[in-house]
Amino acid sequence: MALAVVLAACAGPRPGRPEQAAVTLPAQWREPLLPTSGISLSRWWEAFGDPVLDQLVDQVLAGNSDLAMAAARVQQARASSRFATAQRMPSLSASGMGAHQGDVDAFGRARVQDAWQAELSLSYELDLFGRLADQDAAARATLLATDAARSTLRLALIATTTSTYIALRAHEARLEVLKQTLQMRGESLQLAWRRAQQGYSSRLEVEQSQSEYASAEQLIASTRMAISRDENALSLLAGQPALPLAPGSSLQTLALPAIRPDQPAALLRQRPDIYQAEQQLVAADHSLDAARAALMPSLRIGLSGGVVGSNLLPDPLSIFSAGGSILAPLLDGGRLRAQADATAARRDEAAYAYQKAVLVAWRDVEDALAAVRAAQAQQQAVQEQEVALREALAMSRKRYRAGYSPYLEQLDAQRGLLSAQLLEVQARADRLSATVSLAQALGGGWEAECDQDLTPQASDGRVRP
Repeated sequence: MALAVVLAACAGPRPGRPEQAAVTLPAQWREPLLPTSGISLSRWWEAFGDPVLDQLVDQVLAGNSDLAMAAARVQQARASSRFATAQRMPSLSASGMGAHQGDVDAFGRARVQDAWQAELSLSYELDLFGRLADQDAAARATLLATDAARSTLRLALIATTTSTYIALRAHEARLEVLKQTLQMRGESLQLAWRRAQQGYSSRLEVEQSQSEYASAEQLIASTRMAISRDENALSLLAGQPALPLAPGSSLQTLALPAIRPDQPAALLRQRPDIYQAEQQLVAADHSLDAARAALMPSLRIGLSGGVVGSNLLPDPLSIFSAGGSILAPLLDGGRLRAQADATAARRDEAAYAYQKAVLVAWRDVEDALAAVRAAQAQQQAVQEQEVALREALAMSRKRYRAGYSPYLEQLDAQRGLLSAQLLEVQARADRLSATVSLAQALGGGWEAECDQDLTPQASDGRVRP
């Protein structure tokens, strides 16, 4: 026991967390917030008002292969946690033996014996310095971190599915604009032919009109290819080779959810990746304590008892044993100390990883807020440009038909209007996608799907945020 006390004093002071890893978020967001009340983030994708999108998200969550693999990793971590907990429990085992043998006794006479033995053994390690408890706590924290990683993947899949669905609707809206443009350019081509045949214009106008018509056809072909890619991407997300997608809301009829973030400190409760980094840090802390406790002596006690019988004995005999053993590391070449130092370095790495997770979350929200504001301003500007170009095209067509202006003036107006229409579609899609990014940056959808069996409890019994 005196040797155990001496060894305990040799463990040295526990290394603290690096001070450089501390992080404190500002009280307010740097990007000014939009004047809106905001929506609930529990199932934010439903705020777009498209039942097809809601059904699609459910299909992805049910059939995605990556999410299924993440769930399997959670089960692995759960089993490892149960194993670490079982290490702290007593171990009870039973053994039995029977034999029929022939031999020679000390007097040279043949002897046949039927012998048997049954025994129960109980062993238990006293966790004197908390090594097993720390290993159990580290495994529990690893389980929570693994489940948070699954939640992070789940949130990313929801955001990717919603963004891909918006891109699909944007490409469909782009296709409608191009079809209308192709029809309008076809009418211009026919008019150019008639004017050329009547001698009112040159063949140059016909060739220019034909070129613009072919350009619209080329854009239609590339847009249809993009639609196919979006549909294939959604099929892959849902884990199906071919996903039947019902017609849903158009890009213009998709609602724009109003999302207003809470204070920056709320990110520490809302983002599953921050919670994952936090639990990884907790696991690293407990692993460090367990590695330091390995430098201390360990005490194991054992009890066993049973009976032994034979046809050579008149009655079965009782057998038993009781004892204990102390194992104290004396000379190991510094292996245990090196393991403790390596675990301390991994704990420091986890502390810096937590700091980075918080800073990345802050940046994601700031970028998303800036994108939402910029997309709104861009869409308003493009809409005003589209109205002006539409009026310019109407006037240029009248002037061209009346012979007051060349075809080039109408051609420039057509090109400008098509560019503005396509920009308006893209601006609308960017605004919707920015909303998706903001919801993902705020950790929307995680609290509603939190695994209640894994929710850590505080010492006073309250649920930890």
